[in-house]
Amino acid sequence: MQTAMNLLSRFESGEVTSEAVTAEAIAEIESRDGTIGVFLEVFRERALTQARSVDARRKKGERVGKLAGVPIATKDIFSIDGEIVACASKMLRNYRAPYNATVIEKLLAEDAVLIGRVNMDEFAMGGSTENSALGKTLNPRNHECVPGGSSGGSAAAVAAEFVPLALGTDTGGSIRQPAAFCGVVGLKPTYGRVSRYGVVAFASSLDQVGPIAQTAEDAALLLEVIAGHDPKDSTSLHRDVPQYIATVNTPIENLRIGYVREHFAEGLDAEIKASVKNVIEKYRSLGASVKEVSLPHSKYSIPTYYIISSCEASSNLARYDGMHYGFRDNSAPDDLIETFCRTRSAGFGAEVKRRILLGTYALSSGYYDAYYLKALKVRRLIRDDFDRAFQEVDVIVGPTTPVPPFKIGDKIGDPLSLYLCDLYTCSVNLAGIPAISVPCGQTSDGLPIGVQLHAPPLQEERLFRAARMIE
Repeated sequence: MQTAMNLLSRFESGEVTSEAVTAEAIAEIESRDGTIGVFLEVFRERALTQARSVDARRKKGERVGKLAGVPIATKDIFSIDGEIVACASKMLRNYRAPYNATVIEKLLAEDAVLIGRVNMDEFAMGGSTENSALGKTLNPRNHECVPGGSSGGSAAAVAAEFVPLALGTDTGGSIRQPAAFCGVVGLKPTYGRVSRYGVVAFASSLDQVGPIAQTAEDAALLLEVIAGHDPKDSTSLHRDVPQYIATVNTPIENLRIGYVREHFAEGLDAEIKASVKNVIEKYRSLGASVKEVSLPHSKYSIPTYYIISSCEASSNLARYDGMHYGFRDNSAPDDLIETFCRTRSAGFGAEVKRRILLGTYALSSGYYDAYYLKALKVRRLIRDDFDRAFQEVDVIVGPTTPVPPFKIGDKIGDPLSLYLCDLYTCSVNLAGIPAISVPCGQTSDGLPIGVQLHAPPLQEERLFRAARMIE
């Protein structure tokens, strides 16, 4: 599958039709996805109908959107009117959304072709897509390894070249980590840059929607489409959306690069460290100045993130009680409390239950101040660290993950080991700033390595330009 920008050029020239590209994508999915396990559902007839409509309007010379005819995959967390949105959970396996998420409305308004929904960790809780109740997804670069998570299906869909673009969500690294593991580009925008309306909630102060693509240019195009204020989302920012695609190929002059002292400490894989340092030297060769910076509170980001996110998950997932919608265990029909207990015990997977229990405990009487309130205070310190660093540099460069993609099954029995894979990503969500992961090499075993770029709030344009300089 070609990049979105290449496809749009070919569509405009009449060299190929959207229907042909969409049909080819569906054929590839049907042929190869039985092995990889990316798609939970392909919207075959819907996608082909959309593609034909775009082709007909383009042929008549009518206006078409910025993504006219481009196939896109969506994580199984976005409400699409009339389609199942299961969050890869038994709890919502048969739930059909009665409306479109705002980002889906924006995609449809710009004539993107929704080709299907892809796998993820259940309720976006996990870093390997092994927590899905609906099956495992393999890494297209190496079928023995995980694709990362929780947006593992989205990253794998792009890496396998089933689609040029995919939508994911990022709560603690869930776009950037799988992008790094699969060798593609993934952006977590500034908190509030993209509407969360119609996105199933995990941790509402951390969740953010973002693009996964083959190139920074394609990611810029997708963010330009989905970003912007939404009155249906009270956290949505009242800020104009730059034309990212107009500047993405313009290098940044006098770029000031920072690398974080704490990001190159114990625990970082040697090959990843070498690849990231090569990127830093590449920037230096392109005329950038390079300076060491410090994020002293970054060492607290993992416990801070897991307390805050679990507390918010405990609150958000309380609605899944078997009474209103979704799965219900009817084995004790005359006992309300027992029905609640059995429904939640059977409907949620082990990782989701673990985080609900952790969050409920941290919010309980006598422990709220000791855990949740303290975590909120540390969160502020983490943001302050970034603010100070960005007074000295324009972009911070570092590893996306501490380790390369690991083998399927290696970490699923050791939650703490899996949580540590978020070491360099979750602080970004706590601070609410944007960050992008870009491929920067391979290990000696041929596994992808990603480099992560951070920027101040609302500076996604700077990230795209900086990423494109090394791409």
